[in-house]
Amino acid sequence: MLVLTQGDPASIAPEITAAAWQRLRQGGPAFVYVGDPSLLERRVPVQTVRYLAAGADIFSHTLPVLPLQLATPPAPGEPDRRNAASVIESIRMATELALSGEASAVITNPISKEVVQGAGFRHPGHTSYLAELCQTLGNEVMLLAGPSLKVVPITVHVALRDAIAQLSTDLIIRTTRTVAEGLRRDFGLPRPRLAFAGLNPHAGEHGLMGHEEREIILPAINTLRAEGLDVSGPFPPDTMFTPHARAQYDVALCMYHDQGLIPLKTLDMAEGVNVTLGLPIIRTSPDHGTAFDIAGQNKADPRSLEAAIRLAATLAANRRKNA
Repeated sequence: MLVLTQGDPASIAPEITAAAWQRLRQGGPAFVYVGDPSLLERRVPVQTVRYLAAGADIFSHTLPVLPLQLATPPAPGEPDRRNAASVIESIRMATELALSGEASAVITNPISKEVVQGAGFRHPGHTSYLAELCQTLGNEVMLLAGPSLKVVPITVHVALRDAIAQLSTDLIIRTTRTVAEGLRRDFGLPRPRLAFAGLNPHAGEHGLMGHEEREIILPAINTLRAEGLDVSGPFPPDTMFTPHARAQYDVALCMYHDQGLIPLKTLDMAEGVNVTLGLPIIRTSPDHGTAFDIAGQNKADPRSLEAAIRLAATLAANRRKNA
C-alpha cells in the first residue's frame, strides 16, 4: 500500500490529492492519505482508517485517511506556521510506515520550506529530513524523472557560486554510484547509461572556457568507467538535451540545479516526478511546489502528483522483484 503525505494545508495539496484519487480510484494504484481529513471531505468522500491495509478495500469508493489534526483551519493561499507540526508529523508517520514495511512507498505532497523552517524545522526540505529519519543522511540523491528525460543535479539547492565551489570529483563519484544502483534496483535498468554535462559553455572547449571538465569531471568519469559503469561525457550542456542526444543515455548527470531542471521542466513539467535515491524506502513527489497563488481555486494540475503515485508503485514493484 502507498502512503501520501498531507503537504502544506494552505497549498494546492488538498485539491491535487482529491483530483488524483478521482483519477486513480477505479484502476489504482491505491494509496492512503496521512493528514487531516477535513482538508478533503468537502471535495471527495473520505473514511478514516487505523491500518494501511484497510485502505485497499475501500479505495474505489472513498479516500482512506490515517488522521492527523491541524492546529488551526487553513485559509487557501495563506500559509500558517501553526500548522507546521502536522506537516512534519505527516512526513514522519509516512516514513515510519515505509521503514516498517507496512507501506511500500511514500509520496510527499508539496510543503513550504519557509513555513516549516519558521517553526523550527532544521532541514532545507523534504529530502534531508527523510534521510535523517532513515538514518542515511548524506547518501540521498535527487533524481527528476519525466516521460522524456531523467536528470540528476550533482549539487542541488545552493547558490550558483556555491554549487561551483562544492563540485568535486569525489561528490560526482559518490552521487553517480548511488544513481547507478537506484536505476538498477528501482527502475529495472540492468546497465544504465549515464551521461555527464559539462559545467562550462561547450564543456570547457579544451580549457579555453574553464578547467573544471579536465580537472574535476573527467577524473570522476575515468574512475567510474574503471568500475564498469557505462558513463560518457562531459558533453556541452546546450546540445545534450536534443531528441537525438537524449536517446543515447538513460539519465543526465548535471553539475548544478537549473542545468538539469530547466530541460526537465521544459519537456515534462506536467508529468515530472521527484525521486529520492539512496534511501532504504521508495519516495516520490510531484515536481512542483505549493502554488499558494492558485490554492483553493481548482486551477491546479494533478498530473504530476498522479505520475508520482504511479511511479512510486512501479519502483516499489521493481525493488521487490530485484531484492
